[in-house]
Amino acid sequence: MKILHSESSTGWGGQEIRTLKEMVALRESGHTVELICPSGARLGQRCSELGFAVHHARMRGGGDMQSMLRIKALLRRGAFDVLNTHSGHDSLVAGTAARLARTPLIVRTRHLALPISSLATYTWIPHRVIAVSHYVRRYLISAGVAEKRVQTIYDGIPKPQPVAHSTLREELGLGQDAFIACMVAIMRDKKGHEDLIAAVRPLLDTHPNLHIVMAGDGPLFGRIKGIVDSLGLAHRIHVLGFRTDVPNIFRGSDLFVLPTHQEALGQAFIEAMAAGLPVIGTHVDGVPELIEDNVNGLLVPPHDPTALRAAIARMIDDPALRQRLRREGLRITERGFTVGDMAHETALFYRRALHERGHRR
Repeated sequence: MKILHSESSTGWGGQEIRTLKEMVALRESGHTVELICPSGARLGQRCSELGFAVHHARMRGGGDMQSMLRIKALLRRGAFDVLNTHSGHDSLVAGTAARLARTPLIVRTRHLALPISSLATYTWIPHRVIAVSHYVRRYLISAGVAEKRVQTIYDGIPKPQPVAHSTLREELGLGQDAFIACMVAIMRDKKGHEDLIAAVRPLLDTHPNLHIVMAGDGPLFGRIKGIVDSLGLAHRIHVLGFRTDVPNIFRGSDLFVLPTHQEALGQAFIEAMAAGLPVIGTHVDGVPELIEDNVNGLLVPPHDPTALRAAIARMIDDPALRQRLRREGLRITERGFTVGDMAHETALFYRRALHERGHRR
């Protein structure tokens, strides 16, 4: 199949990471995969580095006729079988262009657990919709998307590459006796960075070896770093910024914690469990589809630093619990949360939808 992905976001988070992994896996399966995005988009930069054909269009809303005509011409010239959109603006602009170009299949992937802003970008424009969790699928159906048109396809991760030695502790000047709880997440609203800070402040006094590592950048980076610095805790709460060595961070940590307020699924939980870390998450949205409380991780209510503090303390004080949760968490890739599973299910979804629409390549 010939597949064009569109993405109007210029940032770098779970949505863009999933899209890139899916593109790589589909290309490895023999499909032709290309991308259209704004110039300067991080996803476009990563795709170019990996040898994908990357096209550029601003896609800044339904009135962007220049982008719409450019994408329409690209779709016709390339004779693409599938356009897969990922955000609001590109779903509107690229999706409408694909309708005009009579592209056989238009798919919208819903990555977020937020209320949708335009029902048309899930009903009128795309022929089919992919949801990244059953929670998101149920929400879309309740909002008016026909049940038969939307399917859940979970995020997947590549097989973790073993890291023989982590440099994290050396970088931070910490010894092996330090207990490191890491949080790897884009720094934006609803990820729970401030909840984690509030939760661990008393624990830093009672547990002198406890250290927190926050990896990731984003619009709230300055705010989070400012809070940590103003509290005089930079030597205990280490705000690292954007990192490309997430496996190295996992390998050097003892625990993964993400007190998110809103999460369609949570790729970071999958990656942390597959890397062998016990995890703490929140009982919100799609997270319970990954984490069963006290079985392969701990779940606490969102917006609850007190409950989060108790869960972290429990993990620190109970090595047997950590080992049990770690052992069960390692089985996450046996449950279908791999890149191969994601790509296989996506390709089957495309083919089935093309067949139902009477398209024969």
